[in-house]
Amino acid sequence: MKCWICKSLQDKYKDKWENYRAKRANKLLWMIGEIGEVIDVIKKNGDLAACEDVETRKHLVEEMADVLMYYNNVMLCYDISADELKQAYTEKFEKNMTRW
Repeated sequence: MKCWICKSLQDKYKDKWENYRAKRANKLLWMIGEIGEVIDVIKKNGDLAACEDVETRKHLVEEMADVLMYYNNVMLCYDISADELKQAYTEKFEKNMTRW
């Protein structure tokens, strides 16, 4: 997902939502809250339903989308580009592939 998409959403609701650079820790807390909602879907419906039940899966994917939106907001707050994250991910992946 392009960061400009997330920024355009932030810009659209700038009068209703807090500034995406303000209170950076809040964005992390909101993201953690959304992760909790993902966990609740699985906890309330079961692991199998999260994979096989159409409505449960739809709810799970919607909550995962919320996590991703807040994740992108955190990236915006800290000026982390998609390229910078890709580079770090690639380096970490390569490190993990040689770890054991």
